[in-house]
Amino acid sequence: MSRRRYVVTGSASGIGAATASILREHGATVIGCDLSDADVIADLSTPAGRRSLVAQVATWGHIDAVLAIAGGGRTGLLETNYFGAVATLEGLRPLLARSEAPRAVAVSSTSSLAPADERVLQACADGDEAAATALVAAEPSLRDSAYGIAKRALNGWVRRTAPTPGWAGAGIPLNAVAPGVVDTPAAAWLLTDDEVRAGVEAAAPQPLGGFPGRPEWVGHLISWLAGPENRFVTGQVIFADGGAEAALLGDRQWRG
Repeated sequence: MSRRRYVVTGSASGIGAATASILREHGATVIGCDLSDADVIADLSTPAGRRSLVAQVATWGHIDAVLAIAGGGRTGLLETNYFGAVATLEGLRPLLARSEAPRAVAVSSTSSLAPADERVLQACADGDEAAATALVAAEPSLRDSAYGIAKRALNGWVRRTAPTPGWAGAGIPLNAVAPGVVDTPAAAWLLTDDEVRAGVEAAAPQPLGGFPGRPEWVGHLISWLAGPENRFVTGQVIFADGGAEAALLGDRQWRG
């Protein structure tokens, strides 16, 4: 780990900060990326910000892992959570080529389990940011669900992309971690309103660990997926959610 270099977006707070701390404790070098208080300052909600992030990280030389954790927020949800994450991973993939054990992880959410508008998902899959954001802007119901749509689209991108020659074929495991509700600044609006908190907890119970979870619990999983020990796990969306996904969906996927 002392020779590994990790790019962590969203490093200034929440799960990103917890993951960066875990990596540093193990001796890794972390290139933190965020809107402020980071090594690389960039706004992933804009194309210019994404290009700036890639250019700034490139000055550091080779990297061993990219952890696309930045997200959340109340605005720019598709832009940051889907298009920003994908641009980060794709843009930095060439820099992973010099690593002996390159790895990549994107952070999704249990919100990806909610129903999503197929038109927006298709626009995301097509890389058509203008069409996707226009659809969301035009319909209030879609604005309210944009975060979940973005994370669902990100899950799909990981599943489609991970087995391809540029990723698995190049020896780069690519996975997503989907946390449940975790005690982070991005989730503060859920946790400080008693009525909202009770509604969210009832809709997505977390029987293991309680509600909310801790960011470091998710950070340890991300760190392992991004480490050299992960030699055989790719294309997975792993729910780190205290059992919420299992409680909501049960065993329906495994029935004949």
